Amino acid sequence: MITIRKFVFNPFMENTYLLYDDTKEAVIFDPGCYEDYEKEELKSFVLDNQLTVKHLYNTHCHIDHVFGNQFIIDEFKIPFSIHKADLETLRAVKAYAPNYGFMHYQEAEPDGFLEEGDVITFGNSSLEVLFLPGHAPGHVAFISKEQNFCISGDVLFDGSIGRTDLPGGDFDTLIKSIQNKLFKLDSEMVVYSGHGNDTTLEKEMKTNPFCAVSQ
Repeated sequence: MITIRKFVFNPFMENTYLLYDDTKEAVIFDPGCYEDYEKEELKSFVLDNQLTVKHLYNTHCHIDHVFGNQFIIDEFKIPFSIHKADLETLRAVKAYAPNYGFMHYQEAEPDGFLEEGDVITFGNSSLEVLFLPGHAPGHVAFISKEQNFCISGDVLFDGSIGRTDLPGGDFDTLIKSIQNKLFKLDSEMVVYSGHGNDTTLEKEMKTNPFCAVSQ
């Protein structure tokens, strides 16, 4: 059984997720840890729970989701993967991070690329990759059909959706990703978003003012 641990990091209040199962193998999604104390919080949780981190993944590569990439790679000596369509998004962070006041951002390069339909594994667990562009050109989510949850990044929020005014964003594309892909999954699926509280597909299908499809 997969355990999900959420950390809230950096001034953007970004949700970083660490998933692990009974084997103590773990994976990390979107490490937003920038300050030393944030990095220490994540590292200490891994050590205190005797976890073995196997891989790092970004749902997408906006600044708030990638601060800790290089720290995680260095600390745990693990590979790092994104969708290839977000490589330019990732590489752009180094140029604009100082404009936000983040002078010590460490750039990381991926070791591999994800595609829709890929299955990532750790311990006895697996998650399927779903391609959901719109907020970012190479945005992906990670689906557990067995436990009925989704690590969704910034596609869908509790009562909202990801912004589409950043480079590579497109509102119509995002709505299609949500309605034609996410909303086709089990309506009881729990959505662990990149910011804020978790939600369910059913709730957002009925009440989300941006993308609801049923009443």
